[in-house]
Amino acid sequence: MSLPDHKEEMVRRMLAGPHPPVPADLALRAAARGTRLRRRRRAGRRLAWLLLAAVLACCVVWASLAHPWAVPPARTTPPVEGY
Repeated sequence: MSLPDHKEEMVRRMLAGPHPPVPADLALRAAARGTRLRRRRRAGRRLAWLLLAAVLACCVVWASLAHPWAVPPARTTPPVEGY
């Protein structure tokens, strides 16, 4: 049998002791905070999707104007033969 853990005993004593009073409006404050967090997360997700759509639109416009898939023109002229 192992020796009892001192931290476990301390936790058991704290739980067995008198419990502190809970504020009456705790549930209302928790619900309000949860609503605020949910609104912030929803706004953050919408902003992220909007940013992604804007980046995608910019990439499409850039690709349609720059044609990055086209082969660039040669910078040197070919040698002239038979002149």
